[in-house]
Amino acid sequence: MPGTLLVVDDEQANLDSLERVFTREGYRVLLAAKGETALTLLRDEPVDVVLTDLMMPGMSGQELLRAVKAVAPEAETVLMTAYGTVEAAVSAMKDGAYDFLTKPLKRHAVLKSVAQALEKRRLVQENRQLRARLAGGTTSIVGQSPALRSTLDLIAQAAPSSATVLLLGESGTGKELFARAVHDHSGRAQAPFVPINCAAIPETILESELFGYERGAFTGAVQRKEGRFERANGGTLFLDEVGELTLPMQVKLLRVLQEGEIERLGGTGAIKVDCRVVAATNQDLTARVREGKFREDLFYRLNVIQVVLPPLRDREGDVPLLADHFVARFAAKNGKPMRGLTAAAQQALAAYTWPGNVRELENAIERAVVLSRNPEIDLSDLPEQVRAGGPNLRAGAPGGLAGQAMQALIEGRTLTVPLGTTLDEIELRVILETLRHANEDKNLAAQLLKISVRTIYRKLNREKE
Repeated sequence: MPGTLLVVDDEQANLDSLERVFTREGYRVLLAAKGETALTLLRDEPVDVVLTDLMMPGMSGQELLRAVKAVAPEAETVLMTAYGTVEAAVSAMKDGAYDFLTKPLKRHAVLKSVAQALEKRRLVQENRQLRARLAGGTTSIVGQSPALRSTLDLIAQAAPSSATVLLLGESGTGKELFARAVHDHSGRAQAPFVPINCAAIPETILESELFGYERGAFTGAVQRKEGRFERANGGTLFLDEVGELTLPMQVKLLRVLQEGEIERLGGTGAIKVDCRVVAATNQDLTARVREGKFREDLFYRLNVIQVVLPPLRDREGDVPLLADHFVARFAAKNGKPMRGLTAAAQQALAAYTWPGNVRELENAIERAVVLSRNPEIDLSDLPEQVRAGGPNLRAGAPGGLAGQAMQALIEGRTLTVPLGTTLDEIELRVILETLRHANEDKNLAAQLLKISVRTIYRKLNREKE
């Protein structure tokens, strides 16, 4: 069948006539006598094209058009009216209408318009599918740059094996998405994918989270609990921020990788586990090995297949694709009809270097969608640092945590600290200020301050105590 068409008109004779015309052409036709009914149908039924009258009691056709863009953004809309004016046509097209027809309708004209709207929708879908194929078949990874395709080709080669994969890359490059791509393209795709952030969980809790515990193993252990390794049995365990593991935890992880078995806290016997490990870090593990902070034998166990994720600044042409993807996602999430970005906004996105990578772009677009008062995101809707063309933070200053943080904030930023403020309070205030400028990205803040992510979590947890 050509597709599904929703016809909306307050005159029953028009509905009946259009239903006969489109049914003869093989369309699946849904009918609604008012905009409110049409919206209910759109929520319940997949619709390719909406053909709606412009002048209707209650919800007008133009109001329905805006609602369609929020409820079913992939559907194309064709407006029809007996009161066709240039102003109405221009206004409708600005709101995202595909075409504008005047009554009385001519059969060949309405069929042609709907067919062309349907063809446009199909081309958009094919383009989206093409992007997904270029991104290794994983719809969450958007882009078609040579750097991204090279990375995904390596993942596609590595995924079917059982080898451990180590993902390296800057903060915000999407390590968990790539880890899921490894899982989805492996023979374990139907089994669980279990992620854990090694930096976000205190060391005293991390061991029980990974390996589980028996009842009575410690105060509060009222029943047995499976750890992440057991939950990932048959599937994939993703160890994010693996560079933050302490040396004692590194020894225990190494044993699991070598022996393929774990022992719960308070347990007396080994438990066999079969899970593929994918690890990720934004740290230089070879440097940490030289410094004695990361075990060399564990590094080689994790680094069987190394995949370096490209930063967004090296993914030429991917920024507009990602921006469109995020606009569509957050417009649907917030119920706002958005058509995309103005030329000025697109130029600003292309000129910015994105130190926070894809995560920073995602945050910037979500903010713009929420704050924009127009159907297109304009330059004024973007964050200040994107409009200015570059970030205001710079890392690399010496002198301890407080000294490094203060230097990172000096250029373009001033942090006033009253005399008598304790060093702990200074450090906490600088961390909070850095997080604010890094859009709450703890990994980026840690890079800027030249400290570990675990230090940031520890300082913040201490504040809550």
